[in-house]
Amino acid sequence: MMQEETTVLIVDDHPLLRHGLRDVIGHNPRFRIVGEAADGEEALRLIVGLKPQIVILDIDMPRLNGLETIRRIRQLSFAVNVVILTMYNEEDMFNAAMDLGARAYVLKETAAREIVAALEKVALGESFVSAMLRAAGQRRSERVRQLLLSKPQIEALTPAERRILKLIGEDYTSKEIAERLKLSVRTVDNHRQHICNKLKLHGTHSLLKFAFKNSAYL
Repeated sequence: MMQEETTVLIVDDHPLLRHGLRDVIGHNPRFRIVGEAADGEEALRLIVGLKPQIVILDIDMPRLNGLETIRRIRQLSFAVNVVILTMYNEEDMFNAAMDLGARAYVLKETAAREIVAALEKVALGESFVSAMLRAAGQRRSERVRQLLLSKPQIEALTPAERRILKLIGEDYTSKEIAERLKLSVRTVDNHRQHICNKLKLHGTHSLLKFAFKNSAYL
């Protein structure tokens, strides 16, 4: 039985790199490249029009950088998986991208041998981190494990509650969350109360403090 193709959009401001990615990815029949973009604004237009399942996205781009592009992608009404492809191997940049919801982080210097493996993992709903940053990924996983040990009630949160908790941690107000998720402010406030009850947090300040500290790992 033939596997269904996974559609991919390539976003990078260097034409030679895009051409190289097309060449590498094109040999794998599981993936179909549906377009290319040279900056974040063009990428957003193509994402809305083409609805690719995976976007390969550079961080350092003109007009709209990769991190801001991920923020805009998260506001869309359909799911798009983001694979970051970058020269930045610093842990803080890695964490910033993963905090925003990137599913994979691939360094350009190892892209030729890692990009297909990253796409395969993401297509299966898994994550991928370049070998050179595996230690950073392991530290991140350990922080998630420690959070679940200290607050196992997190597993009882619904997807909507977890999304709202993450947005609270990103300093969104109830009104802003309501607008973003197309809910009423009252519904958001009810979710906030349910989160407090499940996590045994008492008072708005406790919820804010917990969300600010842990939103990156939710």
